[in-house]
Amino acid sequence: MTAHHLQGSLFDQTDRLRLGPLHGIRRTTLGLGAWIDVLPGWLSGADALFKELAAEVPWRAERRQMYDQVVAVPRLLAFYGADDALPHPVLAEARDALSAYYARELGEPFTTSGLCYYRDGRDSVAWHGDRIGRGARVDTMVAILSVGAPRDLLLRPLRGGASMRHALGHGDLIVMGGSCQRTWEHCVPKTTRAAGPRISVQFRPHGVR
Repeated sequence: MTAHHLQGSLFDQTDRLRLGPLHGIRRTTLGLGAWIDVLPGWLSGADALFKELAAEVPWRAERRQMYDQVVAVPRLLAFYGADDALPHPVLAEARDALSAYYARELGEPFTTSGLCYYRDGRDSVAWHGDRIGRGARVDTMVAILSVGAPRDLLLRPLRGGASMRHALGHGDLIVMGGSCQRTWEHCVPKTTRAAGPRISVQFRPHGVR
């Protein structure tokens, strides 16, 4: 696989991987029963984790039907089920910490982990909600840990309205909860600005995709 250069964070100069406490997380109510929690820099040493994941994860390049043609998915993918060993112990630690923190509100643990590798500004994901499975019918949560260079994550109401933007990378955490997957959409748009590589790790409960 072609290597993609990551310019490290000026604020995270350690290679020691360490998760911070979750009590500093800040919630924003979006409306329609949806909310997001954001915690910048939850993972210290995130650039070191990015390099390891980029090199060691068995990334897949997928192709999908789009109208009358088959096109390349503009990012690389990997998926780990509930019984799969995650590619680094700190990801299992993160999943377990999130499950413990949100146990009362979510009522079940995070079990699966999906990884997306955005190699540069040409890689993206279109507007969508995680509505395959239970996310289409019931409130749930999707937690995303970002490592590598920041990329914009946009959110907007499903029925129309202004979007909001969060630049996520270098160990930042965002959790989308409540009705967010049913009543809001999110995307990572393409950009013509210089953009370094980013990996997002999405933790989900069973049956949410």
